[in-house]
Amino acid sequence: MPHRQYFHMHLVSDATGETLNTVARAATAYYAGYQAIEHVYALVRTSRQLDRAMAEIERQPGIVLYTIADKKLGQELEQRCAALAIPTISILDPVINSLATYLNAKSQPHPGGQHMLNAEYFRRIDALNYTLVHDDGQHLDDLDGADVILVGVSRSSKTPTSIYLANRGVKTANIPFVPGIPHPHQLETVNHPLVVGLVASVERISQIRRHRLLTLHETRETAYVDRQAITAELIAMKKLCTRHNWPVIDVTRRSIEEAAAAILNLLGERRNAIVP
Repeated sequence: MPHRQYFHMHLVSDATGETLNTVARAATAYYAGYQAIEHVYALVRTSRQLDRAMAEIERQPGIVLYTIADKKLGQELEQRCAALAIPTISILDPVINSLATYLNAKSQPHPGGQHMLNAEYFRRIDALNYTLVHDDGQHLDDLDGADVILVGVSRSSKTPTSIYLANRGVKTANIPFVPGIPHPHQLETVNHPLVVGLVASVERISQIRRHRLLTLHETRETAYVDRQAITAELIAMKKLCTRHNWPVIDVTRRSIEEAAAAILNLLGERRNAIVP
């Protein structure tokens, strides 16, 4: 791998810092030759709390990204950083200001407002609980309560994709496809959920399965990692999806986030199609 250059990046937030961390990592992904050394300061809401962050920023200078609703505290951060010739960026200000103009309304800052215990929060928790209970083909009696059902061969990223979707508020069940074993009859009768097949290349499936066996200290060659056997599994899996007109997503070169995004797009299209 090419040599990377490192730099310090300080992330200062008056809430959990989740939004800030996500934006920072998305931005730094555009600079493959550089690696950020992240310094995270969450729940910074007073000058005293800011002092601790500033001590570290002064000791290891680097760009400062922040989300602070208190204008006075945000200005204090910017002024203290300017005195050290350290650049600062308030990542939400451009969006908030544009919304204020578009809506012709004044913003009402609320630190951590996006994490309030509102209906959306409890919807995500409900989705996560459902998804954990319905992992790997379990508890099929209420399968129609899912928003999405993922079907795929072993090691096709069903569980992590399900968990990611649950964190987006989507109730997700996942069912393994095993050649020679009939799929659950409940899968034939569901009306509400979107059923999506997950596939990947033979090489990827084989590699992941082989690594899985090594973690279990299993070194024998089995059909589980045999490429011809995996090819037959994937062909049968695709035939099942074609027979039922279930969309198929190839996750070979997709991250979990990208696979989930594709599923959310399909779910959105399906919901739009059934709206009268």
